[in-house]
Amino acid sequence: MVCLSKLVKQFLALLIVFLVFPAAAGNAAAAGFIPVNQIKPGMQGIAKTVIAGAKIEEFGVEVLGIMNNKGPSGDLILVRTYGDVIDRTGGIVQGMSGSPVYIDGKLAGAIAYGWPLSDHRIGMVTPIGDMLKLWEAPDPKNNRVFKQVDISADFEAMATPVMAAGFTEPALKMLADKLKPLNMVPYAVGGMPDGTDFGPLEPGSAVGLELIRGDLSLSALGTVTYVENDKVLAFGHPFLRKGNTSYFLTNAYIFTAVDALESGFKVGATGEALGLINQDRSAGIAGQLNKYPSVVPVRIKVTDEQLGQTKDFAVQIVDDEQLAPALSASAVFNAVDRTMDRAGAGTAKVSFEIMARDMPGEVIKRENMFYSPASIGEITVAEFFEAMSLLSNNNYNPVEIMDVKVNIVVSEERRTASIIEAHPVTPSAKPGDTVTLAVKLKPYRGEPTTRMVPFVVPPNQPEGPLMLVVRGGGLVPVTQLLLKQQGIDLTQGQDRNKPFADVLKEFQEHDRNNDLVVEIMEFNPGEVQQQAGAAAAGPESNLTGSQLKPEQLPMAEESPAAQALAKEKAKTCFATDYIVDNDTQVILNIQKLNE
Repeated sequence: MVCLSKLVKQFLALLIVFLVFPAAAGNAAAAGFIPVNQIKPGMQGIAKTVIAGAKIEEFGVEVLGIMNNKGPSGDLILVRTYGDVIDRTGGIVQGMSGSPVYIDGKLAGAIAYGWPLSDHRIGMVTPIGDMLKLWEAPDPKNNRVFKQVDISADFEAMATPVMAAGFTEPALKMLADKLKPLNMVPYAVGGMPDGTDFGPLEPGSAVGLELIRGDLSLSALGTVTYVENDKVLAFGHPFLRKGNTSYFLTNAYIFTAVDALESGFKVGATGEALGLINQDRSAGIAGQLNKYPSVVPVRIKVTDEQLGQTKDFAVQIVDDEQLAPALSASAVFNAVDRTMDRAGAGTAKVSFEIMARDMPGEVIKRENMFYSPASIGEITVAEFFEAMSLLSNNNYNPVEIMDVKVNIVVSEERRTASIIEAHPVTPSAKPGDTVTLAVKLKPYRGEPTTRMVPFVVPPNQPEGPLMLVVRGGGLVPVTQLLLKQQGIDLTQGQDRNKPFADVLKEFQEHDRNNDLVVEIMEFNPGEVQQQAGAAAAGPESNLTGSQLKPEQLPMAEESPAAQALAKEKAKTCFATDYIVDNDTQVILNIQKLNE
């Protein structure tokens, strides 16, 4: 009697649990797994996915066999899919990756792989046991190690589609070029329809892995395999196989599934950010709800002088050392292209400011002017991309980019000018004197104009003739160019032993395209003397770089020439309103201090 009473009490307690906590009981039942060693050919099951909107639908699955150790993380389950959903999609399509497969009501794994150019109804399933290991992987902060996907050559991962929303056609092309090394192809899509009602993430839900968020979106779509509390498993195969990552985890809306000869794919858009994806490994991706990734915020302002309009853009880019430079440059180009609403020639004034932690000075600032006869939009992002790459891929220490601001003014006008001639206002000077050079410029389709450029003679300059080069800031110095032709490249390896602060300073102070640059050209004394007589005849005798003959220019031995060019020389950079090309030379007569 006592034992029976005890059993009754236990039964009542259990009944109360199921009545009071029905959802918890249901989740516990759904959490049942079937290990791969219990799965046999001929077994039937179902899989879940979204092929339109946010509604989860089911399709049939039949086990064909077990492929032992064929997957990047272990065994794979070979299946044939069937049913109305498969008939509508034409088979397994990109974006079904992660679709949970249930056999005898227990979770077996996720649809993950298929063969291209074959029967799209045949696919492979990553066992759930391998996916659950992702939650046990370490998650150290700022660990960004890139590894290429490496799976068996006779089948390939159901490559997750990369959806690009808000990109113009030219910007999408640039993005495709930059993503090509990562085997990602972006598809242009629109934004998510207003009023979309998303429920909580559950097995079969469409899920997004977002790389850019804000006025633009770039994301990969897949399917949720399993959810436990705030932890999520999806895809069943890697995205980039980067290991420990920091991507946006979002819900997703599916417009449709597109059938294709090689491999169909889902077309969709990401919704709200739900958390972060912190593991990207062979068995799939793993994420955590209500915890968000670190990002690189990029704010862009573009003004088109012809249209008289200014547009502002703001995006958040995942903090990934490999992806951030390419994605941010594509975002800036998209902002320029969308504001101009045209292609072709033009002039652009570009300034940007990058604030970062663990970087000398904490801020990089740079201004420059660019002209392109073909595509002004593309060239505007060149230095910005260089700066982002310099920080993200530096050899010194990890840098956390905190804020990025870019300001661009574009015009159809061609603002270029060529140097016609230059001469000193006074032909002689003493060490330490400031000499004024009159530099005549010929603007494109404009009248010649003269700029007065000051130059300070080095205080230790010996007496005798001093050769000065006057050039546009975007041109390679003549001496450096000639030495390179002789096989002496002073730029190779020069940053290898430089402090990080010096590398950043050099980038920020590099000659601008709209600068008039005056600097000393290192000649052998005998060769300079040969030019001194010509200089006395006046400015008409000035030789441009294109007029100088090889025998008239320095052909010194490697060591003296390299040492002469490497040492810091007197130099003046004078900003103009034009992108300056061409160069010329000026000879000064340096007198003794006591004369």
